[in-house]
Amino acid sequence: MVESTSLLPLMLSLLLLIELSVGNFVEKKNVLSLHTLQWNQHSDNGIPSCSSQKSRRENGATILEMKHRDYCSGPIKNWNEKLQKRLISDDLRVRSLQSQIKNTFSTQIQDLPQTQIPLTSGIKLQTLNYIVTVELGGRNMTVIVDTGSDLTWVQCQPCKSCYNQQEPLFNPSTSPSYQSVQCNSSSCQSLQFATGNSGHCGTNPPTCDYVVSYGDGSYTGGDLARDRLNLGTTPMDNFVFGCGRNNRGLFGGASGLMGLGRSDLSLVSQTSGLFGGVFSYCLPSTDDQASGSLILGGNSSVYKNSTPISSTRMVPNPQLSNFYFLNLTGISIGGVALKAPSFGNGGILIDSGTVITRLPPSIYSALKAEFVKQFSGFPTAPGFSILDTCFNLSGFQEVNIPTIVMQFEGNAELSVDVMGIFYIVKTDASQVCLALASLVYEDDTAIIGNFQQRNTRVVYDTKESKLGFAKETCSFI
Repeated sequence: MVESTSLLPLMLSLLLLIELSVGNFVEKKNVLSLHTLQWNQHSDNGIPSCSSQKSRRENGATILEMKHRDYCSGPIKNWNEKLQKRLISDDLRVRSLQSQIKNTFSTQIQDLPQTQIPLTSGIKLQTLNYIVTVELGGRNMTVIVDTGSDLTWVQCQPCKSCYNQQEPLFNPSTSPSYQSVQCNSSSCQSLQFATGNSGHCGTNPPTCDYVVSYGDGSYTGGDLARDRLNLGTTPMDNFVFGCGRNNRGLFGGASGLMGLGRSDLSLVSQTSGLFGGVFSYCLPSTDDQASGSLILGGNSSVYKNSTPISSTRMVPNPQLSNFYFLNLTGISIGGVALKAPSFGNGGILIDSGTVITRLPPSIYSALKAEFVKQFSGFPTAPGFSILDTCFNLSGFQEVNIPTIVMQFEGNAELSVDVMGIFYIVKTDASQVCLALASLVYEDDTAIIGNFQQRNTRVVYDTKESKLGFAKETCSFI
């Protein structure tokens, strides 16, 4: 029997009833949630304060509230244009990642305790989508969470070129704990090993300068520095970050970026003495209404609202050691296992900032064919940007949606939430698209985007080199 999820109704609000599979595709009907989905459009009554997010400590973990980047954006006047720009930016990020990966391999061939923070949705740039608030040098700073980047940075005064942000710029002169990083330090030398970064010595004074470039042409550059960082109520002295004085890009109203990659300069590495190299997040299913959480440290006891965690090993990749790779072994649609030749041919990258999951053409073609087969009887709609499988569901009050489950080495599974299966382009449901896309080439690196990670607790353990998934209705309580 084909597994399905129900979505009621597809109008300005959606009432969700989901039917999930558990174990070895044994059907079990569960009412996962019944709620109204508010469309991500701000009113004209003002923009929420980015830095109003909450934090707490629990069972030795630091928990930060997490929201989507659009929480810091203004009113959305043209919804269709907004969605189009998001997907264009996402495509640019994916192309940049593919270029980075291929250039790295080309070079190699030629050379032969726990803290939880509220998590909010961020901006759709490269891997940049969800935001948290931290305290740096005594000032609240709202930053984009990115597992595909290493260096944490904020915009700083005096600024030669800065994009508009909601909060005041960070002012080093008002922080008693601010220090410049010297160009001969190990931190400055580590920049060359951090993906996408470059560091060099300034001349007057001889301090460490940095530059980070992103795939859509966005960038940040400035001084490498140290200051006191407070993650909720958890303090950390001498945290190394970028004090950006020349910045440009689609970073929304956020003040900068939090790098959760694996290099020596990432927040994960710098706080490993506090949190043991463990962090997790749960991304909320809507853009500006719901809150998820970023948890630093801790153990499974802090994941109170999650199902048991199923774990898989991180695939080692010495040439791309800053990224998180997994071994994808299969995908099922409505309980039907796909047959594709490229499963197991190289790792799949999991990324908090890429929006839409990208699959090799052979796997995507098999997935699309099986999904369309099971989702038959509904009128089609034109494709939208990178999404080529779309439907017109405006005439229906209820539709059954095939479940999508991704399988990994070690029998770990990622069950895609109902809100991660369809990308709803038009609020009248006349254009609803399958929220996955094909890569250009078969040997491109597959990527699990954040859209398919919604309402899932994703647990990273860099010390044990494993990653886990658990179903969770994301909220910061």
